Amino acid sequence: MTASAPILSITPLGMPWPTLDPFLFCVHHDDAYPAGNGRYGPDAALLRGRQIGSDFSGQAGWSMYHGEQVPGFPAHPHRGFETVTIVRQGRIDHSDSLGAGARFGGGDVQWLTAGRGIVHAEMFPLLRTDAPNPLELFQIWLNLPSASKMVAPHFTMFWSQDIPRQRFVDDAGRATEVVSIAGRLHTPANAPAPLAPPPDSWASRAEADVAIWTLRMDAGAHWTLPPATGAGTRRMLYFFAGRTITVDGHAVAVKHGLELRAGAAVTLVNTGTEPAELLMLQGRPIGEPVAQYGPFVMNTQAQLQQAFEDYRRTQFGGWPWPDAAPVHGEGHHRFARHADGRTEHFDAQEPA
Repeated sequence: MTASAPILSITPLGMPWPTLDPFLFCVHHDDAYPAGNGRYGPDAALLRGRQIGSDFSGQAGWSMYHGEQVPGFPAHPHRGFETVTIVRQGRIDHSDSLGAGARFGGGDVQWLTAGRGIVHAEMFPLLRTDAPNPLELFQIWLNLPSASKMVAPHFTMFWSQDIPRQRFVDDAGRATEVVSIAGRLHTPANAPAPLAPPPDSWASRAEADVAIWTLRMDAGAHWTLPPATGAGTRRMLYFFAGRTITVDGHAVAVKHGLELRAGAAVTLVNTGTEPAELLMLQGRPIGEPVAQYGPFVMNTQAQLQQAFEDYRRTQFGGWPWPDAAPVHGEGHHRFARHADGRTEHFDAQEPA
């Protein structure tokens, strides 16, 4: 690449995906779960040969992760950063040490500020017993600046129907859809504003120029990714589904991530014969030291040690649920019960 080229680097996508400050982690889970056994998990015969409790095998197209009977991630702590969970297909059951619980999916997003400490579980119940239970999601870890690492935890739901979606049609009639989870797409001028990030998030600062977008391009579609508006912004584009695209005329195969020059407009063309799907993460770096061990992200080793001591001493408020892997009953209905007693509920039994 030349010094002025909009593509700075191209990297194969493994697990997790490469990220740039202010992002810490990004993973794409795409699991073809089978029909459930009536207890929200797979049939016992399908668990043979797996390392139960730590199954990332992808055997038969799915993993149990840290779940034992139900796939997912039973109760575990976080401090010092945020998780943004985008569930494109299927359902997740969330439970946390604040007493909040939720079932969400089908395009919903959960944005959780861990701050000074929270324990949560993310379980993937197999709700259908007569059909497969596919699940697809992104989980993105967004760092908190030092001034916000010890704020109170905050739990936010972005419901699918409230998230801005824009459709752009090129001269040949082929469409590109952009879903703006964070960061406004400034073209056209009347583009809808995204939902507000949690108040202590780095993304809540306009100067941070944080954007989280998903793109879906029809076969043959052309679209120009507009330049970022912030000075010092960095940008990653992840091509995770489809066959081939060109980025500024450079051919890129699926399962590659690109660091782009954020201030440049970049022409994307889906040269494949099927839809292409991409995730974009951008933001101005926080630019602070990072001390990380597993689910704790601080600025110094001393703060990291304090996080472990605090968790051993307080369990970040304890665990109010009857077990480490709660499931919120039958049905595909989406809901959230917040720690302050506020509830959000969708009665429609729409497909996952």
